[in-house]
Amino acid sequence: MVGGSTPWPVRFVLLALFWGSTFLFIKIGDEALAPLQVSFGRLIVGTATLLAILAARHESLPRGRRIWVHLAIAAILLNVAPFTLFAYGEQHVSSVLAGIWNATVPLTTLPVAILWLADERATARRLAGLAVGFVGVLIVLGVWRGLGATSLEGNLLCLGAAASYGLGFPYARKYLARRPEGPLALATAQLICATVELAVLTAVFADAPHGVAAKHVLSVVALGVFGTGLTFLLNLSIIRDVGATVASTVAYVMPIFSTLLGVLALGEPLTWYEPLGAAIIIAGAVLASYSLSSVGKPPASEREAGARRAALARGANHVRAR
Repeated sequence: MVGGSTPWPVRFVLLALFWGSTFLFIKIGDEALAPLQVSFGRLIVGTATLLAILAARHESLPRGRRIWVHLAIAAILLNVAPFTLFAYGEQHVSSVLAGIWNATVPLTTLPVAILWLADERATARRLAGLAVGFVGVLIVLGVWRGLGATSLEGNLLCLGAAASYGLGFPYARKYLARRPEGPLALATAQLICATVELAVLTAVFADAPHGVAAKHVLSVVALGVFGTGLTFLLNLSIIRDVGATVASTVAYVMPIFSTLLGVLALGEPLTWYEPLGAAIIIAGAVLASYSLSSVGKPPASEREAGARRAALARGANHVRAR
């Protein structure tokens, strides 16, 4: 399923399905578990999944205090905060709306990247994309009905989750993207950090769960296996075959699956303006983030990092052969 024998468009659809289903599983888990417990359980299962894959591939975790400090910070921004904020947000809004908010991640990432990364520029096209995306956000909120028409708290929590990703992706690019370690080792180590961090928060702030049924446990397991472990492998295989730009466009397909699952599996309501706003957000994100000439072509820094990892791998294989 995750290997090169499966055509990449099939893997792309599976990736969108698995990531889109996370909002359904969070909603079910929230029925009996505290949001911190939903996120913590997701991380335990996801970390165990990646550790098993890491062991099967005979790879090791990164070494050195400095890299683990960066991984711990990335874990807060890319795992602890967004996982938990979405779980809290879905106590107040539907899984459909949470999935739509996730589509704003490219819009929240771009301003941080422009301010922080030297090779990012604020072009007219990108600024126009941000403006279009902001209009889409206002439509999703249904501002003409007044902010009390939907849960402002829930919407802000979900937007906060997207904003945390917006901080985390540039941070990871700046401090982790060019590391010699493989992406599987880095991702596994990051999840280990996130699990430890959430273990502390859960122990301090969450009460013992009550009324937990099999569906709640299975939802958390699915979050870990499908929403964390297998999605990583699928994403990595797509990046390897067709480039990071194509792989990243899964963010625009994901809301389709989160919406379908929320409406069909949970019977959640869907107003006419939510999918309209989502489409405008996605259009703005595409305009702000990509040019047609870059589709399918990894950036030079990514190719260089891949070449370095390949050279290191060849050297390690040569040493083992000796």
